[in-house]
Amino acid sequence: MEYKKKLAELIELVIAQGASDLHLGAGVQPVIRVSGNLTPLLSEPVLSNDDVMGLLSEMLSPEHSKRFLETQEIDFSYSYLGKVRFRGNGYFERGHVGIALRLISNVIRTIAELNLPPILETFAAREQGFFLVVGPVGQGKTTTIATLLEKINTTRTEHIVTIEDPIEYLFENKRSLIDQREVRVDTKDFEHALTSVFRQDVDVLMIGEMRTSETMATAVTAAETGHLVFSTLHTNNAAQTIDRIIDSFSASQQEQIRIQLAGSLAGIFSQRLVPRLAGGLIPACELLVNNNAIANLIREKRTHEIQTVIETSAAEGMIDMNRSLADLVRQGQISVESAYSRSWNPKNLERIL
Repeated sequence: MEYKKKLAELIELVIAQGASDLHLGAGVQPVIRVSGNLTPLLSEPVLSNDDVMGLLSEMLSPEHSKRFLETQEIDFSYSYLGKVRFRGNGYFERGHVGIALRLISNVIRTIAELNLPPILETFAAREQGFFLVVGPVGQGKTTTIATLLEKINTTRTEHIVTIEDPIEYLFENKRSLIDQREVRVDTKDFEHALTSVFRQDVDVLMIGEMRTSETMATAVTAAETGHLVFSTLHTNNAAQTIDRIIDSFSASQQEQIRIQLAGSLAGIFSQRLVPRLAGGLIPACELLVNNNAIANLIREKRTHEIQTVIETSAAEGMIDMNRSLADLVRQGQISVESAYSRSWNPKNLERIL
């Protein structure tokens, strides 16, 4: 098999089919994900382990290939002819190589084009604060943050630094100056990069993912000290996100981080991509806007009451996930079944519908 040619053919299929993901594994045909559903490419041959390794080698530098064989897994990015980029992960399963590729568009779409709530623009206009986009894997968190950064890039003169593993969306300097740093390529790890940030005259900071308490502590401190900080977490909703951050610290540190988080948090946006009746995906969302009531609940260890505040604070811009789902059903955008499957509280959704 001519691996470079086969990889190009598969990527062209991904583009033509409007797929979000491509999966390659030994003993199976290539599989793509379209509108949330996995579909095998029946016209393609079953891949051998050598085929998958050959395709992976086309996307990795020699250094990355060596690291993959040493560590048995690797995160990477791959650009195809300037058309599209992919975030990739290479791994082993039962002794065979597997590849998961997520398509990243070269075009950063606007909040309106992504069907996101217009209030998100207010967070791109802030001078400082900590804003988190949360949700499971594959729900568009990175795309939403890229949209907010591009809004800043086109409207403000700021120094933006991103720390990613790997770099996903590529930005061009417009009104802002943007530096994008990749872990293990431009910096040793997230912790070292974040330590350096305070000496780089940064206005806006984007941390690709908060994986450790050290990263979280530095992000909160940066937001406290006059920076606008964006990041992501694999959590379901706002209350769970706050608990996850606080629980990442030792008992002796938790009171301090509560106080810091209550003061520095700007908001938490949770999103789910739901199959659209007309085809494609549309986001349903929850938005927490930090106000005095929310800050007090964080400080007083009453995060279990946050959901009630979100549900009753639409006038302050907060968005409840169930109401977001119900609105999409009423607009004829999604099915009732899809709404129930994405709801955290189906009984409450039933009352709204």
